Amino acid sequence: MNQKIAETEPPPQPQLDGGIPNFTVLLSSTPRGARLARLLAADQLRSWGLPTDPATLIVAELAANAATHGRLPGRSFRVTLYVVGPTLRIEVTDTRGDRLPRLQEPDARAESGRGLLLVDALADRWDVSEGRFPRKTVWAELCLPAPQKCRDPRRE
Repeated sequence: MNQKIAETEPPPQPQLDGGIPNFTVLLSSTPRGARLARLLAADQLRSWGLPTDPATLIVAELAANAATHGRLPGRSFRVTLYVVGPTLRIEVTDTRGDRLPRLQEPDARAESGRGLLLVDALADRWDVSEGRFPRKTVWAELCLPAPQKCRDPRRE
């Protein structure tokens, strides 16, 4: 049996009909909505052939903040992911534009308050954009690793 071994190619860069690969979902401002945001983001990143970490950790923190601090009864939050060139952008939009997040040192005994510190440590850039009232968007960007060609020892 004679089989030809295919060369291993790097994973394809995300493409969507020649446009910008993007994903957006509206979720309930609840802990369940925040967990679902992380799971859906991980699934989407895998489908694009991108690494899930640290992006899913950033999505989890921003979604938890939206569900906790950006919550208004009956209002949802939106998670958007898109890739432009070598950059993955994560956006979480909620309806509490009056409550802008601030990076601050939590009390050492506090059980919460470290989410933005984690986002700051993991993301290459992050900030807040005020939208049409009452919305705000907290966004983070990650520089994606360049695809690497797999070595073929038969050609060395």
